[in-house]
Amino acid sequence: MTQLHDLRLRLLVQQESEQIAKSQPTDLDLSIVQARCLCWLALLAEAHEDQANEAEVKGDTEQAMGWFADSMRLKDVIGVVTSIEIPIPECTEEPDQSD
Repeated sequence: MTQLHDLRLRLLVQQESEQIAKSQPTDLDLSIVQARCLCWLALLAEAHEDQANEAEVKGDTEQAMGWFADSMRLKDVIGVVTSIEIPIPECTEEPDQSD
């Protein structure tokens, strides 16, 4: 089952990276990459929390602790990704200076 989750995650990451590459063929906007990463990480953390709660309800404490630990690690990664300061690309157009 873990292998299936790993394969699904790899597929999702591959699809997302292809979408980023298609949407930014020449200039890769790192702020967009960071935002997308944060969205995916938040969804993964939420899914892991749900799995932990489900395992707890089933009485599988060991599995619940594993899913919970994974969700905590994901939240740590979210903190790291959030803390990366990526400058927002400046607009290339010059403001109109007609005095």
